[in-house]
Amino acid sequence: MDVVVTGIGLASALGSLDETWKRLLAGESGIQQQQPFPTFAPCPLALIGNQPTALVELTQRVAAAALKDAGLLPPLNDCAIVVGSSRGNQAEWERLIRARWEQETARVTDASYPSFNPLNWHETLPHAAAIATAQYVQTTASVQAPMAACATGLWAIAQGFELVRTGRYECVLAGAIETPITPLTLAGFAQMGASARTGAHPFDRRREGLVLAEGGAILVLEAADRATQRNAPIYGHILGAGLTADGYHVSTPEPGGRMAIAAIQQCLQRANLDAATIGYIHAHGTATTLNDRNEAHLIQTLFPEVPVSSTKGATGHTLGASGAIGAAFCLMALKHQLLPPCVGLKQPEFSLNFVMQPQPYFVNAVLCLSFGFGGQNAAIAFAASARDGDSAN
Repeated sequence: MDVVVTGIGLASALGSLDETWKRLLAGESGIQQQQPFPTFAPCPLALIGNQPTALVELTQRVAAAALKDAGLLPPLNDCAIVVGSSRGNQAEWERLIRARWEQETARVTDASYPSFNPLNWHETLPHAAAIATAQYVQTTASVQAPMAACATGLWAIAQGFELVRTGRYECVLAGAIETPITPLTLAGFAQMGASARTGAHPFDRRREGLVLAEGGAILVLEAADRATQRNAPIYGHILGAGLTADGYHVSTPEPGGRMAIAAIQQCLQRANLDAATIGYIHAHGTATTLNDRNEAHLIQTLFPEVPVSSTKGATGHTLGASGAIGAAFCLMALKHQLLPPCVGLKQPEFSLNFVMQPQPYFVNAVLCLSFGFGGQNAAIAFAASARDGDSAN
């Protein structure tokens, strides 16, 4: 069954879907020096507001935007939900733990932290984003909450795609939301030496590391026949996905990228595409030393001439939500026939066809890549039409 995308909800440090796309094309970045926690020195972050956003609030905002974009209104009783998050409600766990510690030590509680109440633990479940989406949509259908590190967003879309493709549901909301700006997350990435000091510079010789960000994207997936019957606008078609694991290391990608390449080849085979039909690649591009080197190697191996960009120099790295945001940018590229630039890239270290400025480009098939801790590899192919497509200048 042909599966199409009829709606996109997105929130990033640059704004909503349309605001983010416009500012991305202008080469703007939502990354700023921030100090959300007084015990941490200022560092580059990509916050949506002045303070870290709550997961459930952000989820419902993005879900509402997706439904509005698709011309749908709740209740949607038979709409399945596949919304993931690599961190889940970790921020709430940390807030509750700090509140309890402050109460037990008779410290003055910061006004931004709630009083500790052990009865609230159920509001901090790791699948809170999926639950919040299901409650907003008022569905009684399947609700799934994948968690696969930074590959979560693409894994969620791939699962949603399968639910529609196999005829189980005609409509699915799929994507990922992340609100990872917490003391523990900041400390963890700093301890690993993966955090940038000034900003995100994907694939650049002077890249310093990743910049944590909050945000997310949810796509409305529908059977093409259903979308046509209700005259819904179509961003693009999902052609196939590939998912593999390295089985190598908890945080270091497999040297040579054997299983990452296998995920891409799996995606192309399932999508009935070959490398020559791909017109654009949205790279994971975290601006860390190992990821960019390994990803550049696999792109050089399979797609040496294809235009490539990473948008994390503009949005920051939203961890589990980054693939869903990348998928949204791929669909916007198909809609506008315009390739987004690799913001933050000034001096490329690798011989790839990087998109340095917004680039009008006739393209039918595009590829979105994500790679996560634990050796999670994900690739998904979108196209402007269900037919196999060629791309050319």
